[in-house]
Amino acid sequence: MGDLGKIAVIGSGSWATALAKLLLDNNDRINWYIRRQERIDDFIRRQRNPVYLSDVKFDTARIDFYSDINDAVVDATTLVVAIPSPYVRGEVEQITLDISNRNVVSAVKGIVPDVNKIVTDWFATRFGVADRNLLVIGGPCHAEEVALDHLSYLTIGCHDTEKATEFAKAIAGIKLRTILSDDVAGIEYGAVLKNVYAIAAGIVDGMKAGDNFKAMLVCNAIREMGRFVDAMAPLKRDICRSAYLGDLLVTAYSLFSRNHNFGAMIGKGHSVKTAKMEMEMVAEGYYGTRCIHEINESTVKVDMPILKCVYNILYDNMRPQKAFSAITDTFT
Repeated sequence: MGDLGKIAVIGSGSWATALAKLLLDNNDRINWYIRRQERIDDFIRRQRNPVYLSDVKFDTARIDFYSDINDAVVDATTLVVAIPSPYVRGEVEQITLDISNRNVVSAVKGIVPDVNKIVTDWFATRFGVADRNLLVIGGPCHAEEVALDHLSYLTIGCHDTEKATEFAKAIAGIKLRTILSDDVAGIEYGAVLKNVYAIAAGIVDGMKAGDNFKAMLVCNAIREMGRFVDAMAPLKRDICRSAYLGDLLVTAYSLFSRNHNFGAMIGKGHSVKTAKMEMEMVAEGYYGTRCIHEINESTVKVDMPILKCVYNILYDNMRPQKAFSAITDTFT
């Protein structure tokens, strides 16, 4: 498909599965890296992902599966990376090939831990990928609804408009709308923060604090997101656009939201450790909270009371009631 060439999906979770479904609707073949060979074997036998979105059937004859990431990448021009942020480095740094001239599409809703970089920045510094070849997929969208063919919207961020247009064609569908943007960094930072605020919304629900308070929380959260994103990636943007506010709303309110559900367990009295153990999938906001807190404290230092509240709960073991009581008077 134009400059995109052959596409490789990197990852095997729900988001990777949903994107692979979209890509196969518009491309003859794709490569797909799934780390565990036994899972690949099970996938081929069942004609569906045995663990995530298992109701979605695939024509596996059109998929070249690989358990070695270098084999998946070697003939691919475009890499669609859909791995939870805590595991991105461990998986992707196994690539020994020169990928500096490949297209890299980040579907990761988090920051690369330890280095505290958004994924596109990390690919630029770690692998030398040029800005024009870096794309990001933003919301508002849940993988489950994409897979179920519900009307959904995605934002494709890239500094190269033609490349963004080509990728939008590669995932086109009757029930999928795409919006193009050049705000790559803003979309990524917003995607990290909406997970943090979804945890906050879940905690509020778990505490049974009510819809009135949750509405104020979300209202103030989008302004807090705007302050941070504007400071980190100065650009004229409307924070109420779908990639920012829309993604926050769907993550803060949806029953599909793992971050909301993680927060709800904490609000009900579960410890952070117990909530993490009970989650079947990664709650990106747990890791994003620490990363954004560290970035903010060391660089831009904008006012972020909700982020601080969630950080205090998750990392300083502060009781949710006490943490929220400390910020309620800051809401406007």
